[in-house]
Amino acid sequence: MKIAVYAFNGITMFHLASLLMVFGEVGRQNLATGWEPIVWTEDGNGIQTAEGLSIQDVAGPEAVAGADLLVFPSWPVDLPPSNNFLTELIRTAHADGTRVAGLCLGAFPVADSGLLDGRSAVTHWASAPDLARRRPAVTVNDSDLYLDHGDVLTSAGTASAIDACLYIVRKHLGSAAAAKVARHLVVAPHREGDQAQYVDRPIPDPGGVGDLGSTLGWALTHLDRQLSVDELAAHAGMSRRNFTRRFTEATGSTPARWILSRRLDEARRLLETTTWPIARIARTCGFGSAVGFRQNFTAVYNTTPTSYRQRFTGPVS
Repeated sequence: MKIAVYAFNGITMFHLASLLMVFGEVGRQNLATGWEPIVWTEDGNGIQTAEGLSIQDVAGPEAVAGADLLVFPSWPVDLPPSNNFLTELIRTAHADGTRVAGLCLGAFPVADSGLLDGRSAVTHWASAPDLARRRPAVTVNDSDLYLDHGDVLTSAGTASAIDACLYIVRKHLGSAAAAKVARHLVVAPHREGDQAQYVDRPIPDPGGVGDLGSTLGWALTHLDRQLSVDELAAHAGMSRRNFTRRFTEATGSTPARWILSRRLDEARRLLETTTWPIARIARTCGFGSAVGFRQNFTAVYNTTPTSYRQRFTGPVS
């Protein structure tokens, strides 16, 4: 997994270091080999970060040749247009089979290359209107954490880049590997790409209205149940309306979407770690039928449960 990471004068340390930490942890935890990112600049010369630190040990644009993943972790805050050299480099790399990721404002040079025309993209919510004006052919999403088209990925601002990088680890190495990386970095192991970037209102004081946290934990241990909103609200000791409101404030998702995501999370874990038949996994994770499970799984991950299993365990008879 050769990962080429673009850097420029004025990049913030966080944007650069966050993905270096996530991908570097793969090797440090002996989860896979060859995941050491290569930082490069347009001229191969060192840079000075926004914090005033100098980084000299960088490669030139030749680092992109043969890369499996080309990452733009950020972009200057004044959002200059990508120059012809970078635009052609992105297009050539993509044509050669390199996946391209634009994290936070890094979505701008990726969009400038034309790879996102006719597709959806996400960037920091505050700059989403700028991207929409700049590239009318791109459908700009101002709420999701990250969007993956398979060959091109974009993510929202700042910490969302960590979510996107963990998603890449999970996609290639499985949820157990991503969870191990997240555990060592002390971050959440998985946030869905379509989870809200931010929440307008703070979570209300839980005193006197039930313990939402314990209800979420209870739901995770009872995924084989129907888990209707009324049942969850009753467990939390709230009215349906109050529970739904507080749930959305706390998670950025509706109860139904959150439950479906957790069912699919557990299904992936079982596909990776067991040889259980698909029907048994469907029942255990609370899907009404194996058919319904396959339909939901394919809609979210663009692959069948059987194909997903084979990526991590090999064919199962």
